[in-house]
Amino acid sequence: MRLIQNMSTISEYAAPQCSVPNRVIKIAVIGGSGVGKTALVVRFLTRRFIGDYERNAGNLYSREVQVDTEQVTIQVQDTPGVEMTDNSINLPDHVTGSIRWADAVVLVYSATDRRSLDLIQQLHQQVLRTGGAAAPPVILLANKADLLHLRGVEPAQGAALAAALGCSFYEVSASEDYSQVHRAFHRLCCQLAKPRRAALAPTTAAATPPPVAEKRRSSLILIPRPKSPNMQDLKRRFKQALSAKVRIATSV
Repeated sequence: MRLIQNMSTISEYAAPQCSVPNRVIKIAVIGGSGVGKTALVVRFLTRRFIGDYERNAGNLYSREVQVDTEQVTIQVQDTPGVEMTDNSINLPDHVTGSIRWADAVVLVYSATDRRSLDLIQQLHQQVLRTGGAAAPPVILLANKADLLHLRGVEPAQGAALAAALGCSFYEVSASEDYSQVHRAFHRLCCQLAKPRRAALAPTTAAATPPPVAEKRRSSLILIPRPKSPNMQDLKRRFKQALSAKVRIATSV
């Protein structure tokens, strides 16, 4: 995994040049402070869990992975935590920039913090407003599912909110289970890769050369066959030639 840069220079990032560059899938991870966004990102990209992170760093991480049969570069933007003040959210400019930049958005709340769930609907509305007609797809991720003694949000509540927002829902534990985290992010990457494969399919079919048999049939159609000779005409000419030889022999 590569730490590319911080959030302030994200628009200037350019993928390294190579002969056949990988496709880049860009994912923004957004949620309240302390919900475990960085832990989720690092867990997905490295399989590791580190309990202590620098908060609100807004780092951009990158790693090459295989999605189905395609080698792609995943860029995941870890955004600063969003705070709620007077029933409204204080959305940093960096977060708005991430929404415009991203191909998809992961909204994260903590299963131990009801206030972080309350942020989600407003964050989802902000994604729709910022993206407009080209708003990126969204999934809802509940983290810290392992902390049962501190649970403040039931799984059914998260699932109901996801259904109301029209997005997929996953409840995971970044600290205990890599497979849950990987499944959520991997399915999102597969969803993003599908439109490209569908767009490439007609081009590939059009570029496929026709079978040899079809080429041969085409050539036979284009080149006309010679007409058969008139047998009656040939017989008549042959008789004329014989008669001429007989007349010459008689005169001699």
